[in-house]
Amino acid sequence: MTAQLGGTITPADGLTLTRMGYGAMQLAGPNVFGPPKDRARALTVLRAVADAGITHIDTADFYGPVVVNEIIKEALYPYPADLRIVTKVGARRGADGSWILSRHPEDLKAQVHDNLRSLGVQCLDVVNLRLGDVDAPNDDSLAEQFGALAELRERGLIRHLGLSTVTAAQLDEALAIAPVVSVQNLYNLANRRDDALVERTAAENIAFVPYFPLGGFTPLQSETLAKVAARLQASPQQVALAWLLRRSPNIALIPGTSSPEHVRENIAAASLVLPDDAVAELDGIGD
Repeated sequence: MTAQLGGTITPADGLTLTRMGYGAMQLAGPNVFGPPKDRARALTVLRAVADAGITHIDTADFYGPVVVNEIIKEALYPYPADLRIVTKVGARRGADGSWILSRHPEDLKAQVHDNLRSLGVQCLDVVNLRLGDVDAPNDDSLAEQFGALAELRERGLIRHLGLSTVTAAQLDEALAIAPVVSVQNLYNLANRRDDALVERTAAENIAFVPYFPLGGFTPLQSETLAKVAARLQASPQQVALAWLLRRSPNIALIPGTSSPEHVRENIAAASLVLPDDAVAELDGIGD
């Protein structure tokens, strides 16, 4: 099954993941807040993910909040031995559903314990420190925050550390503190501002995990993507995912969906072969 998932990736520090993963954010209610409309369907989606052989699930305790982690636990606990649940810290939710950045070292530690509790585990596979906003990375020092997570790694509460929404300078700073297995930044066929970081992380055996892998297309870009997809008898979403998998061997994907049908469609994208002429056409879409 892993061959149909685009193979596996083993970045630094010994973490192994299927390159086609699953982002669980959409399992919460509207705006990633509150419970899903259909909890049984959410459970079905997660079980379909595990049954397909996907070993990479991305989540966060602030999805819901707590709701998504609890659904993951209900659907999959006791977890398959090869499943890796990747979570993130750096935010909390207001009573009105607002997103509140929360990066004080002591609260980051508290968020780690929140994830341990809601997922029902003694050690988290991967914890990503989220820093900048989606469209506004900053170069603020992360030493204090990443150091707090590195301390929990030394205590055995976290196996691997990653970063989210960061710059190359912040990656440098983090690597001086502890190993980094992944960088999770905005990147897709239409938005390639992180091309240099993709190349760097590939050279340093760090996984690059694009979020919003299917977002940000202009009407003209969407038209080009749709034409290529029609020629290949695939959906535009499948083509966009297949392009990312081809872009670099260190890229791992976490497309999200609340539909079992879309889970199967995303998995099929991993075996979609893009001819050279289609790749050239798609390469012309980006920034």
